Amino acid sequence: MKLRSTLMAATVLAVPVLALPSLAKAQPVTGLYVGAGAGYDYQGSTKVTGGPGGLAGGRAFYKGGVSGSGSIGYGLGNGLRLEIEGIYLRASNKNIKPGAYGPNNAYHGYQQKYGAFANALYDIDVGSPYIFPYVGAGVGYLWTSIPSGAVTSAGVSNISDTSGSFAYQGIAGVSIPVPPAPGLSITAEYHYIGQTNKEKFSATYQGAPNDVTFGPSTTQTVLIGLRYAFNTPSAPPPPPAPVVAPAPAPARTYLVFFDWDKYNLTPRAKEIIAEAASNSTHVQYTQIAVNGYTDTSGTASYNMGLSIRRAKSVQAQLIADGVPASAISIAGYGDTHLLVPTGPGVREPQNRRVEIIIK
Repeated sequence: MKLRSTLMAATVLAVPVLALPSLAKAQPVTGLYVGAGAGYDYQGSTKVTGGPGGLAGGRAFYKGGVSGSGSIGYGLGNGLRLEIEGIYLRASNKNIKPGAYGPNNAYHGYQQKYGAFANALYDIDVGSPYIFPYVGAGVGYLWTSIPSGAVTSAGVSNISDTSGSFAYQGIAGVSIPVPPAPGLSITAEYHYIGQTNKEKFSATYQGAPNDVTFGPSTTQTVLIGLRYAFNTPSAPPPPPAPVVAPAPAPARTYLVFFDWDKYNLTPRAKEIIAEAASNSTHVQYTQIAVNGYTDTSGTASYNMGLSIRRAKSVQAQLIADGVPASAISIAGYGDTHLLVPTGPGVREPQNRRVEIIIK
């Protein structure tokens, strides 16, 4: 496996999450969080120095290996995070090349590095609800353990020891929130790790003690993991659907007709008023208007009085049929607002009326 393959795997893992509905929003971490990851590491070649009369100097080369990390930290809410991270790196030994043109010596076994870092990281808000890039740096200490390293050359050098050195690292990564689980994110990180000092290991060469010194060494690793922030608020519920006020019911109009020069109610007029009173109990209304009218056969002043008397007759019958008096307003309009336009002095039955308007 190469670093390129690991980065490809990180992309494949992220695609299904990005395809989910945006139920969670990327945001700076606030408060306590924990994280863990695993991946692939590649250790760069290191300078090798043997003791007097021992292993010839050169450079050690390694095969890629596995890595893992765990962290606990605290986010300040402004993008800055502080954390303690434990890390593990393992690489298989490959060979030691003693000189620019010399033969390669087989280097058997493996080595593992483990230690802790104090890191400071900064989440970069790029305005996307799906992703938060971040960068960081850390300082710490790494131990290197070579359980059973063997170098085959003219003689055999056996290395079995643990040594350590101060270390530093640079970090670049991205976090992708998992929508169904607020606070949970998938992380993909690149670490460049360097050790500040050489490491000295106890060894034997051709059966005699002869120390070997490696380094300083560098390691690159890519880690895919999960991070959980404990204080992440749940996604806000969707806004309620706007309440649309029902359209006001259209006004309902009932016509009550009168004989010429009369304001008393006929049996048919009482039936219409009773229907209006009954229907008013089934609709929401704010007012019942009772408007009286006449034809043009009388004088204007006489017709005005007659229209009011007709309106009052209808009002009284509505109250008798159960309509509250406070809901009724009356008005007389005389011989204006004719239902059937006519000239003066015309006895037109449809203009001798009262309109009941429920609105």
